[in-house]
Amino acid sequence: MSSIPRREPNARQTETAERLLAAGAEELREVGVEALTIRTVALRAGVSAATAYTYLSSKNHLFAELFLRHLTAEAAADTAYDATDATSRVQQVTRRMTTSLATEPALAAGATQALLGTDPDVERLRLRIGAEFVERFKVALGEKADPVVLETLTLAFSGALLQAGMGLMTYTEMGERLDAVVAVILKGNQ
Repeated sequence: MSSIPRREPNARQTETAERLLAAGAEELREVGVEALTIRTVALRAGVSAATAYTYLSSKNHLFAELFLRHLTAEAAADTAYDATDATSRVQQVTRRMTTSLATEPALAAGATQALLGTDPDVERLRLRIGAEFVERFKVALGEKADPVVLETLTLAFSGALLQAGMGLMTYTEMGERLDAVVAVILKGNQ
């Protein structure tokens, strides 16, 4: 990791990054994980491949960026709960995330592939994605969230995400199965 601090991007750089991410999302929906390349994303965004590679080190980097954006875009919904007990609130969080993934199967597949990779840019994003999971569970559990329970929920969700990504269950089934897992984890911890 470099010790040179990164500068904030200027307006043009921010706009280029946004165009690339929007083009990447469109390309992913249209052609899928395997056919997508950074070159085709660049073409769709109207920039050169060289420019695209200054923003995205690999397609796994793109998938991880898109996945993080997807998670954070829907995060606001996880502060409005229909339930008063912690188990039901956490179940609402896991259902919202799995339902959201079910609507974006190519993104879910790309994210599974990306998050298992070793790309340094993906490693950085993987930490932010994990922190997003923890924060969602922490908010659902409330102020006195037990750190061990938070870690257990995060491990269970991540493991289920991997299983769904491997095709062992659908994202809808993942949400259904996590209801029981959450109930077992939180039994006696409310």
